[in-house]
Amino acid sequence: MTAQAHGDAIEQAWRDLVATARRTAAEGLVVGTSGNVSVRVDGDVVLVTPSGVPYDRLGPGDVLGVGLDGERVIGSGVPTSELPLHLALYRATGARAVVHTHAVHATAVSTLVSELPPVHYMTAALGGPVRVAPYALYGTAELARNMLAALRDRTACLLANHGTVAHGDTLDQAYDRTAQLEWMCRLWLTASSVPGRTPALLSDSQLADAAGRLRDYGRRPPDAPPA
Repeated sequence: MTAQAHGDAIEQAWRDLVATARRTAAEGLVVGTSGNVSVRVDGDVVLVTPSGVPYDRLGPGDVLGVGLDGERVIGSGVPTSELPLHLALYRATGARAVVHTHAVHATAVSTLVSELPPVHYMTAALGGPVRVAPYALYGTAELARNMLAALRDRTACLLANHGTVAHGDTLDQAYDRTAQLEWMCRLWLTASSVPGRTPALLSDSQLADAAGRLRDYGRRPPDAPPA
């Protein structure tokens, strides 16, 4: 890749990252400067939101990148305090993008259970029932370790008394998984609040069937009936 192509790739990835970060705020998944977003570009460069800067103030001149060792390689800002969480995920998986939020319904669920009950077939889209990583102080290696354990064979998890983490091949995919997790948490909380009733849960075989169907989602033949 030429220097110009590299620069263009960084510029576009930063625009996409800022757009995703602003979307988390606009859609109520974060408040103020809570939460953070990152994307891996060109091998070992990770672009990440800076610490303490409102997303609506981020511009082209605020681009911030670090190596997988955490050393800053682009920009002069201070990376998010959750940088260890993001880097641990990139080092341990093939993730290309990570979204971390303090979504209210998901955070509420993280205080109630050790795993989000499978109330909807989209549970399968996240790899199975979403686990809750045990609480650890934000920004610590302990939190990163707990998160990685909860993410085993999953693309999203809850952080106890804290929020959500989702990853994907793209920022859009990581964001969509975040939004889906928040929706399922809201669904479970709503169903669980009905006095005298307990939500029906999906079985492992039902989730497996859904997973098989979801793998082909969007790839149906043109004459297939709509979903």
